[in-house]
Formats: sequence, C-alpha cells, structure tokens
Amino acid sequence: MNLINEEITHKIFGEGDIVGQDDSFITVHFNEGTKKFVYPDAFGQFIKLQDRDTAKSLKKIISKREAEEEELEKKREEEREQLALEQQLKEKIKNNKIHESSQIVFWLDEEEQQSVFSDWQVSTGKVQTGKSKGEPNRPARLGPNSAGLLTARGSDQPETDRQILGLYMVNEIFTGNLSDDGMVPAHTEFRIKLTKQEAEEMLFWSYYINKSHPHRMTWNSGKYRYFDNVWTAQILKDIIALKTDKEEIKLAENFLEYFCKMNALDMDNIPEANGALKQ
Repeated sequence: MNLINEEITHKIFGEGDIVGQDDSFITVHFNEGTKKFVYPDAFGQFIKLQDRDTAKSLKKIISKREAEEEELEKKREEEREQLALEQQLKEKIKNNKIHESSQIVFWLDEEEQQSVFSDWQVSTGKVQTGKSKGEPNRPARLGPNSAGLLTARGSDQPETDRQILGLYMVNEIFTGNLSDDGMVPAHTEFRIKLTKQEAEEMLFWSYYINKSHPHRMTWNSGKYRYFDNVWTAQILKDIIALKTDKEEIKLAENFLEYFCKMNALDMDNIPEANGALKQ
C-alpha cells in the first residue's frame, strides 16, 4: 500500500507527511525534522493517518499481516513441540531396550473379520490354564512401538494360505502388561485395510519363520503370537509396492516411517522377506 504524501499525526511530534516508505520503515517529515518509524508497527500505537479511508484500508492490511504472523508462530510452536517429542522418543529408545519381537499377529475368526475394521481393536482371548484361567490374556511385550497384524484363512484352506488382511499401530498410550480387558486398541492414524485382491498377494508365511524349524508352517493353537519387528517393516514395505492409490501409498509410507522410528529401525535398509514360504 502506497502511503507517500499521506498526512499523519504522531502522539509526540504532531502532524507530518510521509515522504519515504519500504517494506520495513516509513519516513515522516515534521516541522522539527525527518524521522523513521517501523512499518506497520508504528500505526495504531504512535501514528494515525488523517485520511479515514486510507486508515481503514491500512487497518485491514495490518490485521491480515497479524493473522499471518500468528499462524506462522503457531506453526513454529507446533514444530518445536514435534521436535521435543521426537527427542523424547529418541531418549526413550536409547534408554530402553526394544524387544526384537514386540509386534503381535492375530488369528481372526469370522466374526472378528467383520468387526475389526470398524472397531479397530482385537481381543487377545482368555488364559486357558493355571491360576489365571478365564482371565484376559495380557500381551506383556506390547507398547506404543507395537503393531497388530491381522490374519485369517478359510476353514477349508491350508495354513500356508493364511492371508494378511491389514494391520495397525497400537494406541500410543497402550501398555500390554497393564491391560485389564485383553483388548488391543488401534492408533487413531496408522491403520491399513487390504482389499480382497491385495490380501491374496500378502501371505503371512512369506514373512514368518520358525527359526528352529524353518520349513514348518503350523499354527497349532492360541489366538495370537508375537512377531519380529523387522518382519512387520517388510510387510509395510511390500504393501507400499502393492498399493496403486496415491493416498493409500502415502498412508503406508507414513506408517512405515513412524513404525521404524518407534522401533529404532533403519527404514532405508530393510532386508527382503525370507519367511517359511520362501525357503
């Protein structure tokens, strides 16, 4: 906004004319001499424009600039908070050893296959024997760095055909050994559901391997089992390659980045899957 030759009134120096202007300062000529003021900060505090229409236009410009600066400061504060959280996470990872198998894989029954993608939580089932029989299972290894892998196979299918239906990060405040109901809730953001066609490409035993019996592909009993951190990263990497929708690819990429950060994994050096089906 050009303010050259506009008449102003200063609280101390009285009336004057604007004789110079740039992005940061205005120069005003008074009877006592010429002085510089910060633009636009001086307006409203020390200087008033005598022309009302010009004053109104300038007020709108100042209000817009103040809103932009407020938004910029808000963004800076959010960035500072994010950096602080990331630093806290780094310290937590540094000071606490992460179990190499702190992920969980579920065997979903038919009812759960219908409900899990609306409820986004899965039960670990109940203890079958001992003093705690009938009580909810507490998945002690699970924490905010854990992911829940969702798998199933048809009753008429062999175990080798077990498919990965989706996966989610565990809720960021969840701790398995403190769980009272045996439910494992999902993170609000990091959730992936595969289509039927995608699930057919994502076979569980391409990733999972019994290291003592590498050719064995059996799931004898139990609602869940623990799963290696690296295997989960491999699954996410393969899902990214499998997806075609740009938004879903971006979601999976963000998921992988978050997962690797939470588990202190190098996202650029994830080995290729080498599960029992690949032996």
